[in-house]
Amino acid sequence: MMRTLKARNGRMCFFITIWSIVLLCMFVLHVGLGSVYVSPWQVIRAIANRPVEPYQRWIIWNLRLPRSLIAPVAGGMLGLAGALMQALTRNPLAEPSLTGVSAGSIFGIVLWLVYMPNAEAMPLFLPLVAFLGGVGSMLVMYALTRQLKDEPFVLVLKGVIVSAVLSSASSLFLIQHNNQMPTVMLWIVGSLNAKVWSDWLTLWPWALVAIPLGICCCRLANVLQLGADVAVSLGVRLQHARLCLFLVAALLTAGAVSVVGAISFVGLIGPHIARRLVGHDAFRVFPMSMLVSACLLLSADFVTQIAGQIFGNIASALPVGAVTSLFGAPFFLYLIVRSRREQR
Repeated sequence: MMRTLKARNGRMCFFITIWSIVLLCMFVLHVGLGSVYVSPWQVIRAIANRPVEPYQRWIIWNLRLPRSLIAPVAGGMLGLAGALMQALTRNPLAEPSLTGVSAGSIFGIVLWLVYMPNAEAMPLFLPLVAFLGGVGSMLVMYALTRQLKDEPFVLVLKGVIVSAVLSSASSLFLIQHNNQMPTVMLWIVGSLNAKVWSDWLTLWPWALVAIPLGICCCRLANVLQLGADVAVSLGVRLQHARLCLFLVAALLTAGAVSVVGAISFVGLIGPHIARRLVGHDAFRVFPMSMLVSACLLLSADFVTQIAGQIFGNIASALPVGAVTSLFGAPFFLYLIVRSRREQR
């Protein structure tokens, strides 16, 4: 027993170390990538305020660092939210959008752009509006599920319904005010383009609060994955435990979506890869999901940057959400086929 536990802990430390090194290397490469290439060594020197050339510090600190910081943090938040939802529903196909928060955030942005005069002249308010929309949809879900007393399958179904209704409402408003379509589309798909320090200042306080809360839910997640009857026999208040996991997942999703938009599949793929690496224990899966998802979103944005370099202006505005969907959709189909084979 002790040997098995030590082996699992050693495996966990090994993968944490490897993925941390990968994330760090990708971060440095991501900062250096752009119309003006900066080598990894020059990036490190510029970040340390010892640039080889003065312009390198200006480019990195003012144009690239915010985007390179937002990508892994937002990816980690979505990955942790996905792991929480999968533990709550006991369904490996669950992802953060099932909370309805993503659709609520987009609906809030649509209302803001349509009804607020000169809304485009106040872009700094968009993340705040998106967050308020996400929190509003979270409250709607809380009311519809009678304080989350429904079974996990019913909870997922209601989340899909709330998302569908809010998405339909957003579409109706956009049809009537199609001049706002380009701005809203970036939020619907999810984008890291033109991110600045104000976006980072919006994201990190929510990450600082929500990520520790998510990690603290590990024990509850492990108990819920054993089933409702076992959880009750262990003295867990089932409704309170579900409520805790759902609210933290919604908070993580709202914080990420309020800055990067409704990026799909990151919160699905990251936890799945994490479980394949370290098993099903939430104490291992949750931090690993964050790390893997951070690497996934950063690598997806790396692809958009490379595409912009190769194809020029045609691909320079490619949203990162399009890349995650391109690779995430086949992965989702693979999971469906695999789950059907396991059920036979």
